[in-house]
Amino acid sequence: MVPWGQGVQKPWLKQNQPYRAQGFGFPGAGGGFPVGVGCGGAGGYAKGGWGKGGGWSKGWGGGGKGGGGGWNQNKRPPPTVPENFQVDPNMRYFGSVLMYNKFRGFGFVTPSVPGTVPTDKVFVHWKQVQSDDRYPFLTQGLEVEFSLMLAKEWKTGGSTLRATNVTLVGGMSVALQDELDAGEKHFVGGQHLRYTGMLKFYSPRHQFGYIVMDQGYDVDASVPNEMRVDLEEVNAAGQQPVHMQNIAVEFGIFQNEKGQYKGYNMTLPGGHPLTRDALENRISMGGNAYRGQVAMWNWRIGFGFIRPDPSVVLPPKVTAKLAEQAQAARQRGKNISEDRMLYFRTADITPGISIVQHMQVTFQVYVDDKGAGASEISA
Repeated sequence: MVPWGQGVQKPWLKQNQPYRAQGFGFPGAGGGFPVGVGCGGAGGYAKGGWGKGGGWSKGWGGGGKGGGGGWNQNKRPPPTVPENFQVDPNMRYFGSVLMYNKFRGFGFVTPSVPGTVPTDKVFVHWKQVQSDDRYPFLTQGLEVEFSLMLAKEWKTGGSTLRATNVTLVGGMSVALQDELDAGEKHFVGGQHLRYTGMLKFYSPRHQFGYIVMDQGYDVDASVPNEMRVDLEEVNAAGQQPVHMQNIAVEFGIFQNEKGQYKGYNMTLPGGHPLTRDALENRISMGGNAYRGQVAMWNWRIGFGFIRPDPSVVLPPKVTAKLAEQAQAARQRGKNISEDRMLYFRTADITPGISIVQHMQVTFQVYVDDKGAGASEISA
């Protein structure tokens, strides 16, 4: 998110291109929820993860991009550690990747020193990988370094051990995508040649969209002017892509094994990722942590509300946005009884935290085009 005071108030997209976002539904009489805003419809974050099947059940966060999803409600989370198990968050460990499922977004790392952790393997989630790739991932046998963290497992009451701040040895960011693509894809004009055009639409529910390439490029006549772009080629900086329509983009082109031409590594013009922050003009109100309670949480669509504690004094910009948000909802005929309700989505929840109704949480705040919300939500 872009903090106040850095001189960047609106990203390029908001100044130059139309963007039709899905409507925001404030709860209340006939309230409802947004359709496809960050929750990916029936097949994305709506079930807790990337793709069909979802990630961790009921709020554990997404799995990897593509089909399959991550852990679901029929599978168990990583084993818990003893109650007296302690970790030093500043300690760095070395190890290798035991296994990693790119399209489910999780895996396990084996520490170099046996006995460092119980069972000699540590769960790692894609959000904890420090990466320059458009979607963070690891490969089996890769040498890494990492820190350890404890994550509360609310269903069992225990704590699970996880790797965090995972990097290459020496602290370098993981960057595997370009090399992998170079060996697997047949590019039109080269891997790093970029074309411009208009994204007609992208559907997170169906996990694809269509691009219309600008006229004037010297490409073979077999390359169509309009081509499909799939989920894995939408560069959203590791986030779940949201519904998009009529947006200027840039991209590469590759031909798959069936001879079909498709968009590659699609971004905003200039290579900027297609993140929710850029599309919705999300602006952080700083790193201060606030306390509150989960007033509503629907894990199926990945959307809810947090009620700040009565003693919490929110930043003036957040307070003003909340008032505008409630007033706009009332004008749409909604029955709003509370003005201090911050919305949040699955992506705003700290990995490893399972959200439940009435749960006490800490969070940070932001404002965007729709109102005010909570992020970095933790127990």
